[in-house]
Amino acid sequence: MAQVGTPASRTVMPEAPSAFARMLLCRQRTNRLAFPIGHVIETMRPMAIEPVPHAPAFVQGVAVVRGAPVPVVDAGRLLGLPGVEPGRWVALRVGERSIVLAVEAVEGVRDFPVAGALPPLLFGRGADFVAAIGTIDAALLWVLEAIRIVPESVWQAITPQAMAR
Repeated sequence: MAQVGTPASRTVMPEAPSAFARMLLCRQRTNRLAFPIGHVIETMRPMAIEPVPHAPAFVQGVAVVRGAPVPVVDAGRLLGLPGVEPGRWVALRVGERSIVLAVEAVEGVRDFPVAGALPPLLFGRGADFVAAIGTIDAALLWVLEAIRIVPESVWQAITPQAMAR
């Protein structure tokens, strides 16, 4: 609540309602990951993966999901954490493409206040895919931008022409 006026005549005015975003909440070790629900296509059990030569370490490979080759990203490695056996895959829409993020668990859908700016240490090259950082129930919360997770070189490696080689 905001207070307006002189001390003797203060009027209490409600603060403007904050904006909320509906997110899919996932767990990776003690960290939580959140994705805008509008980017989520579906969650699924992990499937077979084929390696992608020269891909970054966080790209586990490529899987055929609903008839199309889709890069599979290890959420733990993406954040610099030791690997964990994924319990679920989250298919995310990234523009005209899609990716799968391998996570330990999917915890559900929640509304989060729209996040503020990133801490200065996270600006720059290494954190292109991090939209915001916060906490939830004393756990670190990473809000990720799916469109920036997979480098263009991986997309080129999984084109039908490249896969036919």
